[in-house]
Amino acid sequence: MALSSPEQIAASQKAGLDAFFGLTGKVFEGVEKLVALNLQVVRSTLAESQENLTKAPGTPNPQQWLTLQAGFTTPFAEKSLSYGRQLFDIASTTQAGVAQLAQTQYERYNARVQEFIKEASKSAPAGSEAAIAAWKTAISATTTLYESLQKAGQQAVEVAGSNLEAVTASASKAAKRSAA
Repeated sequence: MALSSPEQIAASQKAGLDAFFGLTGKVFEGVEKLVALNLQVVRSTLAESQENLTKAPGTPNPQQWLTLQAGFTTPFAEKSLSYGRQLFDIASTTQAGVAQLAQTQYERYNARVQEFIKEASKSAPAGSEAAIAAWKTAISATTTLYESLQKAGQQAVEVAGSNLEAVTASASKAAKRSAA
């Protein structure tokens, strides 16, 4: 088997294009969800603002006006928390999709490198065993590093999600107490 046959080059180019378009698709899905979320927030904010502004002139005394204003802020806090959760969900879903594509590409690349080393070792001159062993060690170390980084990234996303949930729960309780 040749190290760089035309079929291998074509397959490599196709895999690169597939990876590029897969990544682009995942990113655009995330952007599309983010745009839809922001449009929904703007639409509902405008509708609520219009409703609230039409109520304000009809309040004859300052106490009613203050009560009306307090009624505006509590839903705002809840909606801000909801927006943050939805934003985090979009970001983490997009990140997971991109990470999966990266994992697939890494595995393909790793398999090609190992095949290359195998083929190179077959045609290597005598005495090059140390260099081949060094390559294999470097690839093994790189694989271990990649797996460690991937696990650390997953843990960071899990911690961020847990922290967001804790902050959301705390802020939601505080908003409900201030409304009461």
